[in-house]
Amino acid sequence: MERTNACKLAEEYLRLGGHRRVVIDDNQTSVRNWEPEPVAAEAFWRKNVEILGPERQREVQLLLPTINRA
Repeated sequence: MERTNACKLAEEYLRLGGHRRVVIDDNQTSVRNWEPEPVAAEAFWRKNVEILGPERQREVQLLLPTINRA
C-alpha cells in the first residue's frame, strides 16, 4: 500500500527527531512541543508542514504521537 504524502511528512519529521505531539479535543487538533527540537526537525516542519493548508496540516498532525489517552 502506498503511503500518503501526510504519512511521509510525519515519518520524516519524526525521523529527524521532532518532538511535537498532537492534542485532539472535540475533534479539533493542535500541536504541542515541550522540549527543544533538533534544528533539522524544526526546519523540516517549517518548510514542509507549516506551509500546508489547515486540512493538510491536520492530516499530518493526526499521524504524530498523541498526548490523548486511549
